Amino acid sequence: MSDDAKPLDPEQMQQLARIRRFMMIASVTTFVAIGIVFAIIGYKVYKSGDNIQAVATTLPLAAAGLPVGAKVLSTAIGDRRVVLTVETAGAIELHSFDLETLRPIARLRLESKP
Repeated sequence: MSDDAKPLDPEQMQQLARIRRFMMIASVTTFVAIGIVFAIIGYKVYKSGDNIQAVATTLPLAAAGLPVGAKVLSTAIGDRRVVLTVETAGAIELHSFDLETLRPIARLRLESKP
C-alpha cells in the first residue's frame, strides 16, 4: 500500500467481500461447466468405439462380381447407396449397390465414341 492510501471503512470492506464471493462462485461454476463438457466428450468418444464394432459385425458380406482386369477408380456413398466407378476395357462403368444389403441396383456404361 502506498502512503496516500486510506483504509477502507467497514461498508466498503463488506462490498469488496461480496464482490470476491461472486467472483469465486462464477469461477467455480465456469470450471464445473467446462469439466462437464469434457466429461461428455470423453464419454461419447469412449462409447463410439462400441458402435463401430457393432456396425462392422452387422454388415453383410457380398462380392461385387467385377470383370477380370477391372480397375476401381473411385467410390461414393450417399442416399443409402454405394457407387463404384470402374474402368473396364477402355470404358468406364458406374455400379450402384444398396448400402444395407449390398445388392446391385444399377449399372451404367460410359463409352467414348470414335
